[in-house]
Amino acid sequence: MRISITKLAVLAVMIISIAATTANNDRLYEIAKNIEIFVNVYKELNKNYVDDLDPSELMRTGIDAMVSSLDPYTNYISEAQVASYRISTDGKYQGIGAVVKKVGDYVTIVEPYENSPVVKAGLKAGDKIVKIQGRSTKGQSTEDMNQILRGVPGTKVQLAIDRNGKTFDVDLERSQVSIPNVPYSGLVSEGIGYVVLTTFTANAGKNIRKAIKTMKDENPGLKGVVLDLRNNGGGLLKEAINISNIFVDTNLEVVSVRSKVSDRDVSYKTRGTPLDLELPLVVLINKRSASASEIVSGVIQDLDRGVVMGQRSYGKGLVQNTMEVGYNSRVKVTTSKYYIPSGRCIQSVKYEDGEPVDIPDAERSKFKTAGGRTVLDGGGVTPDVFLENLGMPDILKQLDDQHIIFQYINTIADNFATEEEEPSSIDFKDYAAFEAFVKQSDFEFESKNNKLIEELKTNLKKDKQLTLLSEVEGLEKRIDQEQAMAMETHKAEIISYIEQQIATRNHFQKGKYFQRLDNDTEIDEAVALLNDPARYKSILGK
Repeated sequence: MRISITKLAVLAVMIISIAATTANNDRLYEIAKNIEIFVNVYKELNKNYVDDLDPSELMRTGIDAMVSSLDPYTNYISEAQVASYRISTDGKYQGIGAVVKKVGDYVTIVEPYENSPVVKAGLKAGDKIVKIQGRSTKGQSTEDMNQILRGVPGTKVQLAIDRNGKTFDVDLERSQVSIPNVPYSGLVSEGIGYVVLTTFTANAGKNIRKAIKTMKDENPGLKGVVLDLRNNGGGLLKEAINISNIFVDTNLEVVSVRSKVSDRDVSYKTRGTPLDLELPLVVLINKRSASASEIVSGVIQDLDRGVVMGQRSYGKGLVQNTMEVGYNSRVKVTTSKYYIPSGRCIQSVKYEDGEPVDIPDAERSKFKTAGGRTVLDGGGVTPDVFLENLGMPDILKQLDDQHIIFQYINTIADNFATEEEEPSSIDFKDYAAFEAFVKQSDFEFESKNNKLIEELKTNLKKDKQLTLLSEVEGLEKRIDQEQAMAMETHKAEIISYIEQQIATRNHFQKGKYFQRLDNDTEIDEAVALLNDPARYKSILGK
């Protein structure tokens, strides 16, 4: 019996459909079976475990373990965390308008936001919140306090504040608080503009466009702009497109999103009118520049529109969508990857402890920019000009983590207070007084070397290696001597950080970023490049 090609084709389609349906049914069965097993285990633990269990905490542990096995960005957002999540996406929240942290026994106002309820009530950094609605807050966690302090605009909360040992009451009215995403912009050298973006929240593109236009209007001879995306963890995709559109022409594809469901694949083009297609541009990035920051820097690099400078970026090329899962909770799920104009994906493919692992250049695929320069995929954006960044010295990090600098500034902030509307440079000179304060405090400096030495000593004692133990103890004394000199070795970095913190108290985020310009060698390098047109063009292959 002979079967026509048409009939064979129909038969093949039927077989494939049946196979697909069977596979799908098998998958649904596996899902249903394992959900039933999970629920049964959960019930038995709650009913029979020897100690009392918190059902919510137990379930949260299970959910966290499940999502963390996928990638660092797929995670569960509980009802208690929704407010913080909203701040990261739209730059707004409802509350008193300040960063608070636990310092000692009490949650303390660390950084008020400009024009916030806290500022309008006369409160400032260093004020301890000792009571809320008449109830003591001693020992309460930062997260618990934030739950109480945030709330519907117009509602009031009564606080008892301790300032330098004196207590007073304040009635605060909560409001909608906006956190600026462009805290500072201005000239950093003759003819060179600077703008910093801290997060890709709503209107980021509009704010950067406005800042650069203002600098162009006020300085007709503007020779170039530095766009600072260092430590910017990203945010809204549409704002990355809007910012790219400031510098590149309309109707250009700047990013595409691809997932395992082809119907979700989409490419995004610039739709607006660019502000300036020729203005020389340097984009600063570092290892904490991620996601939307990598889209912008990658677009600028792929289209040869400017020079990317700094350190290799974080390497987050994944897109998340957030789904409601009931009871005002959400799950943020990685649904796709994004690709920039050269066709490369900057997503890191290896992780250890939730952090991307550096991928050697030899293992990264090669792509070409619009002008024919070679660029690499995977593991973030590699800058056109690499700058060494040693990061925060260990001594400074521990002084900051243990709130020693914060507590010291509480004692001297009034000496630097100013009525000026615009920030001016802070000049801190009394380093000897700070060293004396540190000595009188409960500061404990322990470096990574200390921990390694202690571990080594323990092992040598167990193995009764007394000769080696004696040599290690001698090494330990030398390390202790070097640590005693750490305050002097890193004097310049510590002073610079103290000045930034004082400036923040005087002029909020604007003051911090203005002060940072005084001792920022990376910005100096960017300015030097923009003042050297021949070198700038040669890097871009022009």
